[in-house]
Amino acid sequence: MIQLTPIAMADDAMKDLYNEAFPLEERRPWPLEEQLIAAGRLRILRITSNAAFAGFVFYWQLPDFYFIEHFAIHPSARGGGAGTQVMQLLEKQLQVIVLEVEPPVTAQAIRRINFYERLGYQTFPDHYQQPAYYPQFPPLELCIMHKGLSPETMSFSKIKSQLYQYVYNQ
Repeated sequence: MIQLTPIAMADDAMKDLYNEAFPLEERRPWPLEEQLIAAGRLRILRITSNAAFAGFVFYWQLPDFYFIEHFAIHPSARGGGAGTQVMQLLEKQLQVIVLEVEPPVTAQAIRRINFYERLGYQTFPDHYQQPAYYPQFPPLELCIMHKGLSPETMSFSKIKSQLYQYVYNQ
């Protein structure tokens, strides 16, 4: 059984999975991550499956939606529907969710997009760049996916503005 538990600080298992699951240009320096968590700006959910560590969700509560910045399932917990169960639990708790995905140019990116689309997420067609976490890297070309948004009240430009202001300090 999958459970999501809010925690105050990431442990070594989360840090290791964070470093393994995301390339350097897609992750914030760990000390800055810890500062954001300690300040209550970045929130963490520990994912467990039958009481064993199974992954994490790092997310932000923004004015009009929740932004899932990093979501990873431990390799030992993959393949049994854990990712789907996590997203369904998140949707019940958070209701309005935004996330970033790589453009559909690799097999892995296409699988990831298909996973979210099967869960009812939609992709904005607009061009989007995630500001770089490190000065030596260029901005990342990504796509914005969402679920639970009202298109009449939440435009791509409003979402981008909130992401840039609160998450990326731009």
